[in-house]
Amino acid sequence: MQLPSDYQPEFESLKELLIDLAQESSLDALLTKIVQRFAARPHLALARVWLLEKADRCDRCSMAKDCHQQKRCLHLRASAGSSRLESNEDWTRLDGRFSRLPLGVQKIGRIAATGDSIEVADFSKDPRWLVDREWAEREKILGFSGQALVHRGEIMGVLAVFVRIQIPQYAQEANWLRLVADQAASAIAHARAFDEIEHLRHRLEQENAYLRAEVDEAHAFFELIGQSGAMNHLRQQIDLVAPTDASVMILGESGTCKELVAREIHKKSLRRDRPLIKVNCAAIPVNLYESEFFGHVK
Repeated sequence: MQLPSDYQPEFESLKELLIDLAQESSLDALLTKIVQRFAARPHLALARVWLLEKADRCDRCSMAKDCHQQKRCLHLRASAGSSRLESNEDWTRLDGRFSRLPLGVQKIGRIAATGDSIEVADFSKDPRWLVDREWAEREKILGFSGQALVHRGEIMGVLAVFVRIQIPQYAQEANWLRLVADQAASAIAHARAFDEIEHLRHRLEQENAYLRAEVDEAHAFFELIGQSGAMNHLRQQIDLVAPTDASVMILGESGTCKELVAREIHKKSLRRDRPLIKVNCAAIPVNLYESEFFGHVK
């Protein structure tokens, strides 16, 4: 089917959206980009994305009586659109009447529960899915299209659009929305994985900093103290060799804190941010010395 010439720019915008989805790693930015790109299309009134997440406000949710699980529900995570009458009306708010939807309830909940798409060509001829008739008539909303966000067989949420034209006006409208929904689901899964990786990385950094502080505190009382000539000479030797890559042999009687000197050299070396590995040479058999310390190949 050949597209009308005035529809070609919208087709190009959808292609650009598919490319941009693959490049976005932030979940919030990704969802915002999806609904804003759809809302920019001239015939589209409202675009929204709900994600299936843990229930969080059952005690004050107006639809709690219709929610049989009260464990998971649809959270409105992104919204964009514009009123044809009130220019200052904010359609990006996420705390309105439909901020939470139970599975199986109304058309959005039905899509999330079954995975089947729902398309309404003309609400005047098929009003069964219309919840707010007054709003639809006021805003000249004629049609609706909703697609499940499915990734690897798992339903993640719903992408829905309300339009001011009849859906079948262009035959490929639903197909494009399905294509965007598939790509969006994959991008959402990747963004969530990226967020989880960032969270774990931040947690590891905190734990690493905490453990380093614990180690420093545990070893704090081992710091080299004293102002004698011998101690000052030892400090000068440590300061001399620590910044270099030279191998250092520390000699001394048992109990003279040779390991303390080794730690002091490591602390002042270029490898201070890396672990100090201690090896008990007496525990290694003589016949394994070469392979253990120098490798099997010369």
